[in-house]
Amino acid sequence: MKNKIRVLRAERQWTQEELADSVGVSRQTINAIEKGKFDPSLPTAFKISRLFDLPIEQLFEYEEEEL
Repeated sequence: MKNKIRVLRAERQWTQEELADSVGVSRQTINAIEKGKFDPSLPTAFKISRLFDLPIEQLFEYEEEEL
């Protein structure tokens, strides 16, 4: 899933560690989410959207996989 987490985090000058602590996940989880290697759980996605004060739809974009 594509997302804008890295850009938004950089705009606020937050480290991955700071974002992870605020959301309650590990820095490695934030890294994997930013790289699109891991899709967050719904509760985690809501926490991230609240931190950035944006709807989930503006943070994450679903990519359909080709069959």
